[in-house]
Amino acid sequence: MPATVSRFIRDESGATAIEYGLIAALIALAIITGAGALGNAINAKFTAIGTKLNSSGS
Repeated sequence: MPATVSRFIRDESGATAIEYGLIAALIALAIITGAGALGNAINAKFTAIGTKLNSSGS
């Protein structure tokens, strides 16, 4: 029994999986944040273009 507990304490594969999961979550968060900012910038640009087109047509 002590050998099993000792082997369980030395096993770091679970910690590695958790670290990879955290890295993947941080990357996903960065992508979501960047995509949101890019979407807002593109929306503002198209709104400005639409406003210019509407004001020049009248």
